Amino acid sequence: MDAGHHHHLLHHQLQHQQVSLNIDTGGDRFPQWSMQETRDFLMVRAELDPTFMETKRNKLLWELIASKMKEKGYNRSAEQCKCKWKNLVTRYKGCETIEPEGVKQQFPYYNELQAIFAARMQRMLWNEAEGSGAGGSKKKATQLSSDDEDENEESDGDQKGTTSGKKKRKTSKHIPGSSNTSGGNVNASVNSLKEMLEDFMKQQGEMEMQWMKAYEAREEERRMREMEWRQRMEELEKERIMMERRWREREEQRSVREEARAEKRDALINALLNKLRREDKS
Repeated sequence: MDAGHHHHLLHHQLQHQQVSLNIDTGGDRFPQWSMQETRDFLMVRAELDPTFMETKRNKLLWELIASKMKEKGYNRSAEQCKCKWKNLVTRYKGCETIEPEGVKQQFPYYNELQAIFAARMQRMLWNEAEGSGAGGSKKKATQLSSDDEDENEESDGDQKGTTSGKKKRKTSKHIPGSSNTSGGNVNASVNSLKEMLEDFMKQQGEMEMQWMKAYEAREEERRMREMEWRQRMEELEKERIMMERRWREREEQRSVREEARAEKRDALINALLNKLRREDKS
């Protein structure tokens, strides 16, 4: 589906929803955003992020976001949603100077914003890898930075901007070799990206090989230590058995000597008794 047709469907949807949409732009103070409301808002914004990257006329998209927020029970105008997104992006960029441990404390929505921008970058890489054309790649690359700053500001002078854009496009057609140059730049960028990915994959492969070698070396060392330990245990067990056998043998010899002494003692006592009896009789 091209961007124009998608834009037409969104405009048609908004015509049915604008009756119930209450755009509150008045007043100096607005109710604060709760954490749950902010997370719901980021969820809605993430769903529409691909559409934001396809068109510069995003006023209808912000009104659609305000409508979806109203469906979830939040009364926020398109301008409030847009300002909230700007503030969140600014705080997200400010987290680059914060230590990773303190990011969650300083900015609790860091993971949500990081997921949105990671998905956006992934879509850009896929589009470039598939050779999606010079104009589309340049447009999306430009939007990746400008969308975070001012969300492609749109005012009542959109018609003038469109007219000037058409004039610029017409003027660019008269620049000789411009399309070829753009195509060459895109091809060079794609080739450079492919080389970077190949180098990255090569480095990953080398790191995995080194890790596997180190792991195998550690496993071999562990097996050797375990084998040595088992051999040592077996030797200690053999020594224990030998010592126990020797102890039993010594005990048996001591018992035999004790019996021999007891027999000799009994024999001497009997001899003395017999001698005393004979003397008494005589």
